[in-house]
Amino acid sequence: MSTDLHKRISQFYDQSTDLWLDIWGEHMHHGYYPPDSPARNHQQAQIRLIEEALSWANIEEPEDVLDAGCGVGGSARYLARKYGAQVKGVNISSVQIQRARALTDQADLSDRVTFSEQDLLSIDNSFGPYDLIWSMENAEHIAPKEDMLSLFYDRLRPGGRVLMITWCTRDTSQKPLTRKEEQILKKLCRLYHLPPWISLARYEELSRETGFRDIQTADWSAYVAPFWGAVIRSALSVRGLRGLAKTGLSTVRGAWAMRYMQQGYRSGLIRFGLLQATKP
Repeated sequence: MSTDLHKRISQFYDQSTDLWLDIWGEHMHHGYYPPDSPARNHQQAQIRLIEEALSWANIEEPEDVLDAGCGVGGSARYLARKYGAQVKGVNISSVQIQRARALTDQADLSDRVTFSEQDLLSIDNSFGPYDLIWSMENAEHIAPKEDMLSLFYDRLRPGGRVLMITWCTRDTSQKPLTRKEEQILKKLCRLYHLPPWISLARYEELSRETGFRDIQTADWSAYVAPFWGAVIRSALSVRGLRGLAKTGLSTVRGAWAMRYMQQGYRSGLIRFGLLQATKP
């Protein structure tokens, strides 16, 4: 990851995290909204996304877990409670790591959940090996996808698995992006400090080239799309507007970008992808 991109991502989350914590709580990711039973409680929908992803991947009792891009540790603590696992979270935001450690202390989980403030791609052999690498909405922030997947492969023990949930573009192999679609993605990359996006099909291809086996993917765009309407409503609430007024310009710009996310889901440009794979 370039130094400049690293700095911008870190600053964005340093500035916006407390606002998110105040309004939404410890899980900084989409919620899962099945059409037959739409969630009224959005925090419950976020928990359901974790549970549905674990069920889809058939994850069974991992003992050692890496949470790659751990936010404030919501998933790390959840996995530690659910499986009794030892979980290591990695993140580049100093504010998020501070909040993660404090929340973990409060939850009395510090003996099982620890955190490291550093670039994911800089971790060395002291990390792992792991049974499970959990990557919840982090891969979109990593520019060299090949390096990220190689790191995941190296840090897993044989038979270990990666479960990655990430923002993608639609498959462009048959129909290239239109100029309008490219403009939307450029705006999102600028406002959310993201490198260029790729499709879920490309993630699958790169995973196979890395050496992973038993690769499976799923597109859950329809199940998560309602999330952005809920986030926009929370940002426009009195509480949300007061919070935005206290944050930096980067957070305000991020709030403005939400409309592009919503537009991207509606048009089919933005896809919400899952990928699971095993190290032989």
